[in-house]
Amino acid sequence: MERSKKAINIWLFSVGFLVVFLVVFGGWVRLTRSGLSIVEWKVITGILPPLTQEAWEQEFADYQQTPEFQIINQTMTLSDYEFIYYNEYIHRLVARLTGLIYVLPLFYFLWKGIIPWRRSGVYLLIGLGFALQGFLGWYMVSSGLVDRPSVSHYRLTAHLLAALTLLALCFWAGLNNVYGTERPSDRPQRRGAQALAVLMVAVLVVQISYGGLVAGLKAGHASSTWPLMFGHLIPPGLLSYVEPWWKNLLEVPVTVHYVHRWFAFVVLTAVLLVYWVARKKGFYTAVRSGILWMLGLVCLQITLGVSVIWFRVPVWLALVHQGTAIALLLAALFLNHRIRYAPLVVQAATAVKPASAAAD
Repeated sequence: MERSKKAINIWLFSVGFLVVFLVVFGGWVRLTRSGLSIVEWKVITGILPPLTQEAWEQEFADYQQTPEFQIINQTMTLSDYEFIYYNEYIHRLVARLTGLIYVLPLFYFLWKGIIPWRRSGVYLLIGLGFALQGFLGWYMVSSGLVDRPSVSHYRLTAHLLAALTLLALCFWAGLNNVYGTERPSDRPQRRGAQALAVLMVAVLVVQISYGGLVAGLKAGHASSTWPLMFGHLIPPGLLSYVEPWWKNLLEVPVTVHYVHRWFAFVVLTAVLLVYWVARKKGFYTAVRSGILWMLGLVCLQITLGVSVIWFRVPVWLALVHQGTAIALLLAALFLNHRIRYAPLVVQAATAVKPASAAAD
């Protein structure tokens, strides 16, 4: 049983690691403008790159028909094209491999009964999620091949959130296997902290979603100053660029950038609230590592975000900023799991005491 559980954990965390790689590498693909280099979705034959000079020239000719080449990359050479092609090719290839690394062991675990069918729901859901993610990836890319040299920021954000959902499900299932899901006896006393911890994740997802919108709109370049923006703490007209007003929050780069830079402090406030409630309720020690990781990562992420603004979105710093967001999400999930299931240290000490007294 222990060996089976260990095998499942290695499988889940390995898939999770690959998803993290795909998200960060996807950021590299976007920042190097490589995502629109492969203009067809060849599920089977796309496993191999062009193998002859003639094949490369045909791929390049297809790319030359796209808006990105005609509007932005008119001077691109075949050698330049090979660079962006391989970026996108590696991203798609690793995505295919990740799906196989998930699906093939899943079939084996189900066949051997290592994962009982009655508990297979979440695992099958993750498998379907990988299929959906592949479709979303192409749905996103296709939006930049018709009449615009960039993908839809809505589709990019959906693609990002789908990947993070897969990561979250793998990570949570792994935590269940590592720590178990036995509910502690003080369950009623934890409800307030649990609700706040869930709210914290929701707030973090909103912030990550705005990060996706910023990326898709290239809104990181809207301003290179902080805390002021265009000389104002609150620039005038943030909600009046387009009508109706709420579209400014989703479609105007300046407004999306502004929301993203300050909503980070809403995330920090949510983490501090969870910290305060957990400590007040008496199970702070049981979840301390998760809370401290969250606080440290939020402060680091805010610092990185400000640095990205000041230094005008350097690629390496933007990728570190994106990777830290993933670490924040995992820390938030870990904290939720510990608040939900971790036993009280006081209870554990009480349980040990009678045995010690009996020995005396």
